[in-house]
Amino acid sequence: MASLLEMKEIFRNADAVCFDVDSTVIREEGIDELAKFCGVGDAVAEMTRRAMGGTVTFKAALTARLGLIRPSYEQVQKLISDNPPQLTPGIRELVNRLHQRGVQVFLVSGGFQSIVEHVALQLNIPTANVFANRLKFYFNGEYAGFDETQPTAESGGKGKVITHLKEQFHFKNVVMIGDGATDMEACPPADCFIGFGGNVIRKQVKEKAKWYITHFDELLKELEER
Repeated sequence: MASLLEMKEIFRNADAVCFDVDSTVIREEGIDELAKFCGVGDAVAEMTRRAMGGTVTFKAALTARLGLIRPSYEQVQKLISDNPPQLTPGIRELVNRLHQRGVQVFLVSGGFQSIVEHVALQLNIPTANVFANRLKFYFNGEYAGFDETQPTAESGGKGKVITHLKEQFHFKNVVMIGDGATDMEACPPADCFIGFGGNVIRKQVKEKAKWYITHFDELLKELEER
């Protein structure tokens, strides 16, 4: 296992940095916001709590929650226009700095493509660098499920995305940054995991992550010191 000093060296020499989105790049949890917007916030929040503490697979939890929300295409678009995701302080500056250094930045999320692409646009991240779940709709705009073939729809999906990126681009150093257990589980194949607690602190991640930050300025400083 890499020491903290070694992890900082990996981060400073990263070819690619993968960010989780909900409660990391943005302040809120996309699925909870969508549930509130569709009038089933409390029921879905309770389902999320049960899923986090139990043995439910990510896909089963996602299927159950979306089955309750059943968002239409119009509702998803209205959520983005009326309540756009709020960027976490410092993320814009960090992504800009990584881009200046020639580092590829990816958004790897268990959230929804349409919301994550909106976030990517604000951060000048190409949509090709977005890996997230795709909602499906019927021709009349009604909810028709989600694309179960996406790696992010499965438990362990973020690790699969990182393996794919390493194979495709031959990256040597890939860093994963996120607030949750699914982010921490992606290392390996990621070469370094940085736990983020700036929006919500997950006890398990705070206790187990060797490198844990609460503000993106901490990472900016690491880059400036080189």
